[in-house]
Amino acid sequence: MRESTHKVPYPWEVQIPKELEGWEEMYPDYYFFNANPERREFEKRHLWLHDKLHAAEPMYPLLLLFHDAWQITISDTSTRLWCIPLAQGWTHRVLGCYFYTTPVSPPPDEVVGEKSDVFRRRVLDFLLKEYDDEIWEKWLERVKEVAEEIKSIEVPKELPRFEPDDVLTGDPIDSYPTGLKLLEAFYKLVILAYRIWHFHVYLGPAYLALLSFTEVCKKLFPGISDVKINKMVAGVRVDMFKPQEELAKLAKLALSLGDRVKEILKSDSPPEEKIEMLKTFPEGERWLKAFEEAKDPWFYVSCGSGWFHYEGSWLERLEVPFGYLKSYITELESGIEIERPLEKLEMERRKLVDEYRSLIKNEDDRRAFDETYELATRIYSFTENHIFWCEHYLHTIWYMKAREIGEVLRKHGVLDDAQDIFLFNWFEVPQMIYDLICAWAISEPFAPFFENWKEKAEKRKKILERARKWTPPPMLGELPTDDEGNVVIADPFVILNYGISGERVGELLEGVSKEEVTEIRGIGASSGIAEGPARVVLDVEKIGEVKPGEILVCKYTNPSWAPVFTKIKAAVTDLGGLLTHAAIVCREYGLPAVVGTISATSKIRSGDIIRVDGDSGVVTILKRAE
Repeated sequence: MRESTHKVPYPWEVQIPKELEGWEEMYPDYYFFNANPERREFEKRHLWLHDKLHAAEPMYPLLLLFHDAWQITISDTSTRLWCIPLAQGWTHRVLGCYFYTTPVSPPPDEVVGEKSDVFRRRVLDFLLKEYDDEIWEKWLERVKEVAEEIKSIEVPKELPRFEPDDVLTGDPIDSYPTGLKLLEAFYKLVILAYRIWHFHVYLGPAYLALLSFTEVCKKLFPGISDVKINKMVAGVRVDMFKPQEELAKLAKLALSLGDRVKEILKSDSPPEEKIEMLKTFPEGERWLKAFEEAKDPWFYVSCGSGWFHYEGSWLERLEVPFGYLKSYITELESGIEIERPLEKLEMERRKLVDEYRSLIKNEDDRRAFDETYELATRIYSFTENHIFWCEHYLHTIWYMKAREIGEVLRKHGVLDDAQDIFLFNWFEVPQMIYDLICAWAISEPFAPFFENWKEKAEKRKKILERARKWTPPPMLGELPTDDEGNVVIADPFVILNYGISGERVGELLEGVSKEEVTEIRGIGASSGIAEGPARVVLDVEKIGEVKPGEILVCKYTNPSWAPVFTKIKAAVTDLGGLLTHAAIVCREYGLPAVVGTISATSKIRSGDIIRVDGDSGVVTILKRAE
């Protein structure tokens, strides 16, 4: 490998805006670049990506706990459990409040060889012979148990004037001061954050199964597109789509129960008022019963990515699902289909698979195709189900419990707002709780000694707000190159998830120019061609503005947006690769999609008439909005 001619700054060369002074105080030391000479050498030879898929916004300190957890889980399950030969895990840093990550360079050849033996035995034998529906059921059962563990964590509502009698008379093991219960609650929450991410244990092998099928297809059918390969596994029944499917059922139920239910749900009244009105008559009560049954677990879906506490969930922001319901009922009345065309997708998938299989003449090749296809479709659901159950369902429950602890801190004057707990990293929160329980224990009358936490919170809010106005570099470190100096991105997960390949690095580094263009290139992610007016959505709050027949243009999509996919003709995103949400959902709805364009939201304006070619990856601006 020789040095690339492309200019990528090293982390220590980046000029952080002066307005962000003090940003380092928010994060643990192990998140900083250039902490010592050894780390500097390691950081210099890796390519660090601004992880816009998991953390496009400035990073709230407490939320780094989830990134701590996925760094360890994805790394140790790849390197120590499944022993994927070339995998050596991922590691993270923060620069100017923004989150960077990198896949670690492969280990020496002798280690690769040693891991290969274990990999074949553990992964291939397990997946081919033992992985079945029972494994999935056990996985889901444990997810739900952890959810109940989080919900059951006892958070004292307040620190009492005097302890209740049962602290003295109850079980000496379980009965101890209220302040310690508050501290215990937080530490339990920390451990359970790691448990949440342990559930990604099957994620790596699931991706590998899809990659294995892809490699076989590329070998057998030279020139076959990734879109065609991915279409062969479309039409799957995964839980990521269940929130949308439950809303569709509720909309159809509303129509079947008569005009009164329908008109209430179509009204502009707040959700709470609609619920109260529905309680007053039998048909409304029947609809509400179905609504309550759907809420747990499917309304625990985040209104955003699931990675930020402030996004909220459908459960906490009922105006979001009720807005979709209103739209669904209107669409149903107009004869528009609001559910995934599963039968059609399955038929198309089967036809495509049979078509390519018929081209195989060699029996060994046919066996390789059949085995990798069966494996990919059998465990493919893990690549999508983890998104709902972990990043949405469990994260939402975790945020709710963290806010309970934040509320105790607010009630006793440590913080001004319960949400401010997220402004402190998981090493600082115990210090904050200790300050509180120490002051409570020693002072009479109870007098706080912790105003500095409020000051820190206000300072950090301002820094994070200023950080939103800064555009950090998309990459840091060294670009890997071949002997001719061409940039080479070898890690398939970087390509498939982040949409970053060696050919596209230059585009990413050039950034978004201000030139007017008529054509934008990205990654063809779901086949087909569609034309129509663009709807640019930069804020989750604006997703409800998407109208039937429009083409969604956004940075990236989220599972809670699924209901808009029954309205749109196609989707275009700035970010992502073939395994990102927009790519998968569009394949499942039979919609053309182009992802990873880098600049679509900057180049396209709402109202522009555009053409989306999901095979070539080209988006053409046909006519500018007037």
